[in-house]
Amino acid sequence: MLDDLKRAVGRVGGDRRVHALLILCRRLLSERGEANSVAIARELVAGYDALAPQSRERFFEHLAQDFNPDPQALLASAEAYAREPTAAHLLQLTRDAEPPRQELLRRINRLPGGTVHIVAMRRTLLDRLALQPELAALEADFLHLLGSWFNPGFLRLQRVDWGSPAQLLEQLIRHEAVHAIDGWDDLHRRLQPDRRCFAFFHPQLPDEPLIFVEVALLPEMPAAIAPLIDKAAAPQPPGSFKVAAFYSISNCQPGLRGVSLGNFLIKRVAEELQRELPRLRTFCTLSPITGLARWLRAGAVCDGLTRPRAQRLDDARQALLEACDGDLDHLVSADALRQLAPPGAQALQRLAAIYLAQCSTAADGDPVARFHLDNGARLERLNPLGDLSAKGRRQSFGMMVNYLYDLQKVESHHEKFVHGDVAHSRHIAAWL
Repeated sequence: MLDDLKRAVGRVGGDRRVHALLILCRRLLSERGEANSVAIARELVAGYDALAPQSRERFFEHLAQDFNPDPQALLASAEAYAREPTAAHLLQLTRDAEPPRQELLRRINRLPGGTVHIVAMRRTLLDRLALQPELAALEADFLHLLGSWFNPGFLRLQRVDWGSPAQLLEQLIRHEAVHAIDGWDDLHRRLQPDRRCFAFFHPQLPDEPLIFVEVALLPEMPAAIAPLIDKAAAPQPPGSFKVAAFYSISNCQPGLRGVSLGNFLIKRVAEELQRELPRLRTFCTLSPITGLARWLRAGAVCDGLTRPRAQRLDDARQALLEACDGDLDHLVSADALRQLAPPGAQALQRLAAIYLAQCSTAADGDPVARFHLDNGARLERLNPLGDLSAKGRRQSFGMMVNYLYDLQKVESHHEKFVHGDVAHSRHIAAWL
C-alpha cells in the first residue's frame, strides 16, 4: 500500500488537495478507517467539494488508476479457481476481482447524506467521460453500486398534485424535459382532475424526486400533443376516462443516468391507475421520435432489411426528397408539413415505421423507442403532425407515435425485443 501511495503522489504533480484526498481514501479503506469511517468520509467529501474542476479531473484519474484490483492476486485466485472450482476459491476470486474503489464508495455512503454526494460525483464524472474514456471502469463501478442502491424495491411511489409542497412543484417545472412547463398556470392545468403526475422517491433523497411521469386521462388514444398541454383546455369529465396516456417522463437526477427507473415507474403507475379507475382499459404513450430527423438526414440507413423492404425504404426516401425539393430542412416548417403532398406524407410515415420497427433494436436506435419497446410496449400508431412545436419539427418533422402497454403482454413483448423483434400493430405493419 505504501508503494502504491508513493506512485500516486508522484502522479499528482504537486496538487496538494488531490494528494490529501488520496491519503484520505487510503485511510478510509484501512482497518482503522473502517472504525472511524464516518468522520473520515465527512472530511473526504468536504475536500472533494472544495476541489476546482481541473483537480476533480485528476482525482477521478487517480480513482481509475490507483484503486484497481491487484493483477497478481487476481491471476492467482483465477488460476486456483480454474484448477479447483470450489466455493472457497470462487469467493476469493470474487473478492480479488472487485476494485477497491467500490468499497471506498460504500464507506462514503455510510456518511449521512453520502448517497447524495455520490450521485453528484457521478454527474461530474459523466460530464468528463466522453473526453476521458479511460474513466469507463470507474463509471462502471459507480453505475453498479447506484443500480443496487436505487433498486425499485427501495423506491417510494408518490402522486404529485396541486396540494404538494411548493418546493416539489418547482422541481417539476425545472426538470420537465419533454414538454416544457410554461409557469404555474401551465403546471396547474397538468395537475387537474383529468391529469395525473407520479414520482419516485428514495429514502436517502426524501425531498428530491428521482423521476416523474405525467399522464392524461382521455376518452381515446391521443394523436397530438398540443391538446394535452393546452393550459386553457377544459378538463375532461371523469365519466369519459377510458385511456391513460403517458405523455412525458423526466429524470430529475443527472447523476442517475443509466439507472433503470422509468420502466418500473410506468408499470407501477399503470397498476395504481387501474386500482383507482377500474374503467380504464388502455394504457399508452404519446411519444416523440427524437432521432427520426437525424436518421433521415444521415441517409436513412437500416441494416438487416429484406430486399423488398429495403426497396420500399429506398423508394420512400426518394419520394420524400422529391416532395421537399431535395432539402429535408424544408420539413422543419409547420406550414410545409401541413402542405406536404400525399406521396411525401405517406413516404414520411413509411420511413418512420421502418425506423421504429426495424432500426430501434440496434444500440444506436431511437432512444425513446428503445426505452418503451424494451419495457414491453407495442409499437401501435404513427401520428403525423402530432408535434408541431419547434422541438417536434426539428427532431421528427412533427411525427409522434403511440406505444401501447398491454399489462398482460409486457413480458412477451420485452422478450421479443431482446431477441431483435419489435411487437407492432397492424397499422404499423401496413407501412412496412
